[in-house]
Amino acid sequence: MTTYKEIKGTQIEVLSSDPSNPVEGQVWYNSTSNVLKGQAATTVGSWSTGGSFTGITRQGQYSSGTQSATFNAGGGNGSSTEGTAITEIYNGTNWTEVNDLNEAKQRGGAAGTSTSGLVFGGSPGYKDSTEIWNGSNWTEVNNLTTARQSRGQAGADSTSALYFGGYKDPGGNQAVTELWNGTNWTEVNDLNLARAEISGAGIATSALAFGGRVDPPVNAETELWNGTNWTEVNNLNTARYNSACAGSSNTDAMNIGGNTAPSNNSTANVETWNGTNWTEVANLTVAVVLSGGSGNTTAALNAGGRNTESGTYYSSSLEWNDAGFPTTKTFTDS
Repeated sequence: MTTYKEIKGTQIEVLSSDPSNPVEGQVWYNSTSNVLKGQAATTVGSWSTGGSFTGITRQGQYSSGTQSATFNAGGGNGSSTEGTAITEIYNGTNWTEVNDLNEAKQRGGAAGTSTSGLVFGGSPGYKDSTEIWNGSNWTEVNNLTTARQSRGQAGADSTSALYFGGYKDPGGNQAVTELWNGTNWTEVNDLNLARAEISGAGIATSALAFGGRVDPPVNAETELWNGTNWTEVNNLNTARYNSACAGSSNTDAMNIGGNTAPSNNSTANVETWNGTNWTEVANLTVAVVLSGGSGNTTAALNAGGRNTESGTYYSSSLEWNDAGFPTTKTFTDS
């Protein structure tokens, strides 16, 4: 029989604790726990538990960034229905509370990361305000041209963002799309379908809009933005609104949770977009609406939100890692 040393050229290591940065294929014996372990890659994507907010539980937050560099600002819960100004930063392990927004609000759009962010629009009422985050403080800058809430969003940093759809009264569901250049908002070509409580992903020149509500039906329609125009493409598998989103472009997006028809209940359903079609992947461990999403289809983060049926507001986070993500396995004799 071929031995491990003959295959790998070295003996199995005996260590008192697991290595901090194991490589795929590495095998070691943990002498403290008395188990044999190895490093492998996952074969399917999955959700795992991340850190929890240090502040209040909430839904409808402004959220954007990567799995290890996300900001989560504003939002509301049963005791703060008008919204909050709380801002927290996630570093891949823990949330840390930092300086507040200039005004309490929720259900608007966000772009950027934990060091260069932007928030815009929202409620209570129908806001047109915009704030920039420089990694330390929020600063009020030029307003949207159309005040609204319940929107779609895209943007890589505080100098470039896209805001589309939403709702205002009077006016109802909106198809308006606005582009941020770091200084001003400019109205560009509208969505093909006006809708509120819509989700979006990507950047200002390559975005995706999906789901939403069109008085009153729940919608599955997806539209692709190429930097100039919106084009209708293949629908979601499950129509929904108030879902979280993640994604780096119009070929890489994730739709997370939300409300579904006909009862408007919360769902744990998650779908990923590859530029052509939506595919259902592993569900969240809890059904939520109005949670905060960030990252992309390889590594995403979903934080906070509310379960419609129980009325529970969450402070916890879930981390998504796609197939191929490194994981430590414990070997057994079974």
